[in-house]
Amino acid sequence: MQAITTIGLDIAKSVFQVHCIDAAGSVVLRRQLKRRYVLAFFQKLSPCLIGIEACASSHHWSRELQALGHTVRLMPPAYVKPYVKRQKNDAADAEAICEAVTRANMRFVATKTVEQQSCLMLHRTRHLFIRQQTSVINAIRAHLAEFGIVAPVGRRGVEQLLEIAADTNNARLPEIARTCIAALAAQLRALKVQILEFDRRITAWHRSNEASKRLDQIPGVGPALATALVATVADPKAFRSGRDFSAWIGLVPKQHSSGGKDKLGSISKQGDRYLRSLFTTGALAVIRYAKIHGTKHRPWLASLLTRRPTKVAAIALANKLARMAWAMLAKGERYKEPVALAA
Repeated sequence: MQAITTIGLDIAKSVFQVHCIDAAGSVVLRRQLKRRYVLAFFQKLSPCLIGIEACASSHHWSRELQALGHTVRLMPPAYVKPYVKRQKNDAADAEAICEAVTRANMRFVATKTVEQQSCLMLHRTRHLFIRQQTSVINAIRAHLAEFGIVAPVGRRGVEQLLEIAADTNNARLPEIARTCIAALAAQLRALKVQILEFDRRITAWHRSNEASKRLDQIPGVGPALATALVATVADPKAFRSGRDFSAWIGLVPKQHSSGGKDKLGSISKQGDRYLRSLFTTGALAVIRYAKIHGTKHRPWLASLLTRRPTKVAAIALANKLARMAWAMLAKGERYKEPVALAA
């Protein structure tokens, strides 16, 4: 057991798989571990390098194993898959992880802290409630449309529909249908209360975090995007440049280049979909504000809007905002207003 230097750990819900090698690369141990025996097994080992796929519960196990003195490296599952030989099973996965973690050009995922994961839970739960709210609103509109009751798009339109459904003198809606709409309306109100509560919690977390408050100074970046960035990006220096960070979010063109000829398509949409949507929403807000109050202090944006549609310009601006956010996180700097904006 003293000869083990590198371990590939394939985590699961109940049964884990370890693949252990020595300094020469020879296999020392292959075995399954039940969940309750994992920490006891690694406590007996001298400090070694452990590779884990960055999937569900991986950050928890990374923190636990690092507390025992081991070096833990998390890797995206897509980068581990090429090292899997033949059949797909736990033993083959653990062997592939052990092989991938020793590669010099492998990309690793920084381990998140408990506070970062808690903030991400705020965002994920709020986003789930928003999707549920949209589903309930669509259900209300669809059910009432079956009885010929429709209303304009928007929040006011939903309120009009609920007022009609609550009117017992309206003969267009049967009593059974009215009861169903009342139940949906109660669920909609409960979801709105929960979303507002999570908005308050996100704002409170934002005010308590110095990096989040610095990011909030960027035009188009509010508390929601700032907190999501700080919680998601555990180590901004893991990216070599702002372009790498923007590519990780999925805001750069997809390449189909060959033979020295560069062919760029639409954005790749890889990486974190939630961050990408927040950056795009922030960019659209900046463009909307610039169109209302004038673009004379934003020459780059004004020139882009004359040549490209609004949504294309929004993606380009979102790319720019992402690079600025990465620079501020990696260098610990505050937002510096461009000379054109300060004039």
